Amino acid sequence: MTPQEIAEASARAMWNDDSASQRLNMALDHIAPGQATLSMTITADMSNGHGTCHGGYIFTLADSAFAFACNSYNQMAVAQHCSVTYLIPGHIGDRLTATATETHRLGRSGIYDIRITNQTGAHVAEFRGHSRTVKGTHLPTGS
Repeated sequence: MTPQEIAEASARAMWNDDSASQRLNMALDHIAPGQATLSMTITADMSNGHGTCHGGYIFTLADSAFAFACNSYNQMAVAQHCSVTYLIPGHIGDRLTATATETHRLGRSGIYDIRITNQTGAHVAEFRGHSRTVKGTHLPTGS
């Protein structure tokens, strides 16, 4: 398999068991080795006491993009550390897109930057995730 085929197959395997992303109606828009783009529309159920998108939903979208990017090599990876900076609020009806890009990967560790934008391209938040590989693969491996 090519690296792109491995990324696509790993993403399919992960998506099948990803109830959180599915139940929030996220879409996996792009996958490649070390990259992923997911999007989601903010609903009224996601609003906070200010009438804007609760930050936890923005974090969750970014975290899902991070997960698909760092798991794109058929090696199970988990978050070791994540941080988010909110720049502008998301509003009900906004379509948010989280674009994850690998910035460093060596041994069992990786660093990924995720940019969250809205439907007009406005920069909503910035997320950085540190990954750590663990035992296991998404796809069967030959002996």
